[in-house]
Amino acid sequence: MDKVDSQILQELQYDFPLSERPYEVIAERLKISKKEIWNRIQMMLDKGMIRRMGASFDSNKLGFRSTLAAVSVVPEMVDLAAEIIGRFYEVTHSYLRKDVFNIWFTLIAVDNNRIENILEQIRKSLSLERSKVLNLPMKRLFKLDARFRVS
Repeated sequence: MDKVDSQILQELQYDFPLSERPYEVIAERLKISKKEIWNRIQMMLDKGMIRRMGASFDSNKLGFRSTLAAVSVVPEMVDLAAEIIGRFYEVTHSYLRKDVFNIWFTLIAVDNNRIENILEQIRKSLSLERSKVLNLPMKRLFKLDARFRVS
């Protein structure tokens, strides 16, 4: 990664233009061609340097509810559990942990009833006891700036 790639990452994370043609705006700011910026972004995507590009909205301010959830499944059921959890579009991401509760995921849904319904469907699909599914709704918000500075 060179200085231009670093500058592109900074623009994408900190000052993405709200424009009909945002990449043209970034190209102008960095004094490079539109084609070069697009090629560099595509290369960073291909190499996994950028995994996802998209807007991040405050779901709570939009009237949605969210929770952190976890399930405890035997190792032989991890793949099946991940597949079942991933079926719900309300699941924003999930990850595997080496712990009793080994699959953790976040849910954003229209209301708490929908969250409870999804967790119950997951529980039943995996034949889990209620104690094997955690629902950990947010009590207090701590917002971290998860953007990366590239030097």
